[in-house]
Amino acid sequence: MKIVSVADAHPAPNPHHVDARKIYDTEHAVAVVITLEPGEALKKHATPVDVFFYVLEGTGVVEIGEERKEVSKDMLVDSPAKIPHRWMNESSGIFRVLVVKIPRPTTETKLL
Repeated sequence: MKIVSVADAHPAPNPHHVDARKIYDTEHAVAVVITLEPGEALKKHATPVDVFFYVLEGTGVVEIGEERKEVSKDMLVDSPAKIPHRWMNESSGIFRVLVVKIPRPTTETKLL
């Protein structure tokens, strides 16, 4: 059994310049916990594989394609491959999201 503490995982450098901690990485899937401070946002990007997001903490805004929705703790968001998307924290508190990419991408995410 392998147990990973998000607090012990080191933030990885990323083009969004936000706290992103990879907590699971196998040949089949990748999971990352992203924490956005108030006012932080991801740059619009498209992933080469399907992604699902699970909101762990707080309230934030997700844009996928032309849709924009406010989401909060315990909501799951499905994002199809190659569709532009981004996350924003427009609240005054911490916003934390679990990002799961399945299957594990073999090419890079594309910033737009």
